[in-house]
Amino acid sequence: MNLGFKIKQLIKMTVQHIFLPFLYFLFSRGKINENSVIFADAHHSKIPFSMEQMRKCVGEINGLEIHDMYFDFQKNGTKSLILWLVKFMKVFAKAKYIFICDNFLPVSSCHKRPETTVVQLWHSGGLLKKAGYDTDDSVPDMYKGNVFKNYDLLTVSAPCCVKVFESSCKQPDGVVKALGISRSDTYFDEDYNKECREEFFRIYPEASGKKIVLWTPTFRGNAANPVLVGEDEIDSAFKNMPDCFLVKKLHPHFENKNHNKISCSIPSERLLPVADLLITDYSSIVFDYLVYKKPFVLFAPDLDEYEKSHGFYLPYETSYPTTVAKTEQDLLKAVKYELTNRDVKDLEDCYNYHMTYCDGQATERILKQIGLK
Repeated sequence: MNLGFKIKQLIKMTVQHIFLPFLYFLFSRGKINENSVIFADAHHSKIPFSMEQMRKCVGEINGLEIHDMYFDFQKNGTKSLILWLVKFMKVFAKAKYIFICDNFLPVSSCHKRPETTVVQLWHSGGLLKKAGYDTDDSVPDMYKGNVFKNYDLLTVSAPCCVKVFESSCKQPDGVVKALGISRSDTYFDEDYNKECREEFFRIYPEASGKKIVLWTPTFRGNAANPVLVGEDEIDSAFKNMPDCFLVKKLHPHFENKNHNKISCSIPSERLLPVADLLITDYSSIVFDYLVYKKPFVLFAPDLDEYEKSHGFYLPYETSYPTTVAKTEQDLLKAVKYELTNRDVKDLEDCYNYHMTYCDGQATERILKQIGLK
């Protein structure tokens, strides 16, 4: 752990334990605004896909005062960040509801008023790679303070996820509930699916008549210096499959890292309705994709190393209805097999286990749970 990293963590702890609690204390005098609802995120400058469905439904409820507060902490300077934090804490201190979909330090920084309901929608379903406090690299050992503090509700996709999220996010009994993932409701909208297909073939008319293969690798390393694994093998393999049209969609951390020229500009969630086959490694996007009951391949050239350094919640090579490939030759065989021989019943069973309550009604259940419907 280098000195620069330690200093950064000390600054974050100072912000969490001193600066933000002080702001909350200043602004929390007086009554809660019963109509005030916040949608907030620290990883995007506009509303992330994971909150769009919930934002739409809450926006249809009369009488609410909605605050959209999205600010990418990594892409803004210190001065603008401080000003935004002051603005956020002022609204948060009197809000009735707040929705987030990822770790969000300002919410976890103070002793929250009990009248405020914090809903963590999360951004992925199912069980694959370990996350949060279940890994050594998500939250550094030296970091003091729970980055997932103050949640009243954390929604997960299925009963199998409840105990795992209680551990990985250090949540007490009753906070994590299998109500479904709000974002998944979008995939059940046939107008949305049709629109995505029309957009894709308008941009890529040369893909018509071919099998659309979507490669969505996650990143290795850290957000500041992400590492891409497997691209050479992917490129080489698909030179030998002229009946397939390969689409590469890289993790957002690769933006501005000289990978824009190879990454499709269409958001990944809008590519899922189009793809005939998904190739990924350790990304939970596979569970979103399973809504469509279409085959996938797990391509992980560094599986042995990744399993030792990061780990999985279930045995990686035997728990999912797919072929696991580690080499280019394995990948060629896997793609051909999954496109022609995979039993859809296997995919349905996997979806029912990992995404039980992602049935198009998750957002409605969440709103009823917190009393907004």
